[in-house]
Amino acid sequence: MVLAQLGGSISRAIQQMSSATIIDEKVLNDCLNEINRALLNADVQFQLVRNMQNNIKKIVNIDDLAAGHNKRRIIQQAIFNELCKMLDPGKPSFTPKKGKSSIIMFVGLQGSGKTTTCTKYAYYHQKKGWKPALVCADTFRAGAFDQLKQNATKAKIPFYGSYTESDPVRIAVEGVETFKKENCDLIIVDTSGRHKQEASLFEEMRQVSEATKPDLIVFVMDSSIGQAAFDQAQAFKQSVPVGAVIITKMDGHAKGGGALSAVAATKSPVIFIGTGEHMDEFEVFDVKPFVSRLLGMGDWSGFMDKIHEVVPKEQQPELLQKLSEGNFTLRIMYEQFQNILKMGPIGQVFSMLPGFSAELMPKGHEKESQAKIKRYMTMMDSMTNEELDSSNPKLMNESRIMRIARGSGRHVREVMDMLEEYKRLAKIWSKMKGLKIPTKGDMNMRSRNMNAQHMSKILPPQMLKQIGGMGGLQNLMKQMGSAKDMMGMFGGAGDS
Repeated sequence: MVLAQLGGSISRAIQQMSSATIIDEKVLNDCLNEINRALLNADVQFQLVRNMQNNIKKIVNIDDLAAGHNKRRIIQQAIFNELCKMLDPGKPSFTPKKGKSSIIMFVGLQGSGKTTTCTKYAYYHQKKGWKPALVCADTFRAGAFDQLKQNATKAKIPFYGSYTESDPVRIAVEGVETFKKENCDLIIVDTSGRHKQEASLFEEMRQVSEATKPDLIVFVMDSSIGQAAFDQAQAFKQSVPVGAVIITKMDGHAKGGGALSAVAATKSPVIFIGTGEHMDEFEVFDVKPFVSRLLGMGDWSGFMDKIHEVVPKEQQPELLQKLSEGNFTLRIMYEQFQNILKMGPIGQVFSMLPGFSAELMPKGHEKESQAKIKRYMTMMDSMTNEELDSSNPKLMNESRIMRIARGSGRHVREVMDMLEEYKRLAKIWSKMKGLKIPTKGDMNMRSRNMNAQHMSKILPPQMLKQIGGMGGLQNLMKQMGSAKDMMGMFGGAGDS
């Protein structure tokens, strides 16, 4: 994932500081210097990095902090807040309203994935009950209308464009008028890609903006743009009133620091990120959970939402009951594998768990893990109901293993690997016996503390340490209850 390397470097700098016996001025400076290096290596603009360091030093004055203060937590909180500030200018972007026509104009550099992003944006809102429409005002790039037409047809979204008209302003105005008459409440205008050096195209962009009077202008930016991001984004902001940013290609290996610079240049919030080529690989951007995931501190609210999204409501109580009984069968493993695959890319899901960093699952490994889960499910398809519902590992004798291998077209060794994985998960599951799983917003202090004790036995020691020990875990349980504010999760232990 883009920015994964940056997140890993910052996490390591914070961990080194946390393991120091005494936190003094030197330890703080070493930590901040390491973070500065990581940000500059990731192509974040120098001025932004310097401002961040100065702000942290103003907040954290080692000499002024009394002996009772948790210095580690105060420094971590300051770093977290400054990274959030970089990505959040503090003003919300325009939010379209259902039933009222809103015009959204998309601008950006050539090759930033603007046309695809227009369709993803329309598709996302269509699923939420809006009536979107697409207008292709890009007459500069050959094949632009064909691409938009193809994407829109696939997503069943009405579109407007012309093969013969060469004036983009005229196409934009006609398209907007047409869809207003059809009562579309989200009219998306795609414009030509341009560079800051191309004055004529910038003039054209201004004309389209003046003619259509958009409610929101979205700047689409490729995450791999690098150091040029700040200047390019600023050029757009000076020409038209950019109100929001969408960052594309976040699933690549680019450094991605330019994305932070673009937010600073446009003083506009990031509203979505593109995480892949497919129509549904498009996420709402929320600053605190994103920074939390970036630093390996998890995003419980996102994780719980994913679970509530993919596990059908009627199955949830049954699953939670089985979890608290600690009774794990191959059928439960099969069902959970199905849910994991429904959640989306494994690396993305894992990065929501505290202690996991996006760095831990490189791109190739993610596909490998997904393929392995599918192989295991194929083997389980060759099992009888008795085998799937039994929690007795001794039931699986040699003849049964050979029959499953033959039935699924896999080697005996692979079936045995799958059964080893089952035993490993069953062991973890058995430790969850008695765990009280909260429904959203339902968790009192007593059950939270009991659950924290349970979880401390289950989690790997390294992960427990990264969360912030027992205190951090109790805080985490609090997050699961409210599933909203990620601030406490970063800070580890509760307020001291």
